[in-house]
Amino acid sequence: MSTLDRLRLDGKVAIVTGGAGAIGQVYGRALAEAGAAVALADLDGDGAERAAAALAADGFQATGVRVDITDPASAAAMAEAAVAAHGGVDILVNNAAVMAEIPQVDLLDLPPEWFDRVMRVNVLGAVQCSKAVRAPMAERGGGRIINQVSAGAFMAGGIYGISKLALVSVTAGLARSLGPLGINVNAIAPGLVENEPGMRSLPADHPARAALAAAIPGKKQAPAEDLLGTLLLLASPAGEWINGQTISVDGGWVMRL
Repeated sequence: MSTLDRLRLDGKVAIVTGGAGAIGQVYGRALAEAGAAVALADLDGDGAERAAAALAADGFQATGVRVDITDPASAAAMAEAAVAAHGGVDILVNNAAVMAEIPQVDLLDLPPEWFDRVMRVNVLGAVQCSKAVRAPMAERGGGRIINQVSAGAFMAGGIYGISKLALVSVTAGLARSLGPLGINVNAIAPGLVENEPGMRSLPADHPARAALAAAIPGKKQAPAEDLLGTLLLLASPAGEWINGQTISVDGGWVMRL
């Protein structure tokens, strides 16, 4: 198999949660272009179906599925839908998250119901979806789970960063648990992504964005497409020896020794 062929996903089936969102749609198209059949799953079921229809119109295999990732039954139904539509599950991208909606207040002033909501979606949701795909992945000899974390996990901040740091730990825990089944679990930690949700969370003219950019030695910010090399590495045979890792894609904003 050539080097480029090792990045192909022909015959694979991928689920992307948050698949109707900005990054989810970019991830779904990249996986489809690499050869995978894709199930785009989102709490916005109509949005997931529209995103899948756009891929299908371009000749890719894609389905849209409604999912509440915090509900075990809904997560299980998502996995079952992917198996029914495409024959199995090989790749799960836990991309769904609460971010831009979070009240921009000090952690001590955050209403308890928001603390609970963010942790349930951003952490428990990934666990529930990973549990839902464990059996179908094992039946096919293994698989890949890729968690979307954030550079914000590695610096002082609010509940979003706290939830993403927890997901870093979940990534390592699941890698140890699922590795014997041939399922690798890794995470991508993006920096400042140029998309609508990111700009809502931290506007382009916000002084904090300029301050953060000034601390980045390399590329300051980038579109979601700059995450795709890492996504395909972790999802494909090229990344079969990578397990339990969180890979920063952020221009050198976060450097861990």
